Amino acid sequence: MPSRASRQKSKPDARDFTAVARRVVEQAIGERLDGSPLPPEPPDTRNPAAVALSKLGASKGGQTRAKNLSKARRLEIAKKAAKARWRS
Repeated sequence: MPSRASRQKSKPDARDFTAVARRVVEQAIGERLDGSPLPPEPPDTRNPAAVALSKLGASKGGQTRAKNLSKARRLEIAKKAAKARWRS
């Protein structure tokens, strides 16, 4: 599951089924439906060293946190999560 830091803001038409379907078809054929070429992908402006470091830490973060939590604290977190899920 991606972290919130990596979540990108959705485009305004991201929930419109026909717009999403059109975008998928255009990506599949490599051009727009009117025959014009697709715009180039924006370059990745992130620092490659920072991205690599982030991936290293992200892969172990949850496991390390779970290992360090006591059983009582895990139970407390689980109860709070269940309460939030079933709240109406």
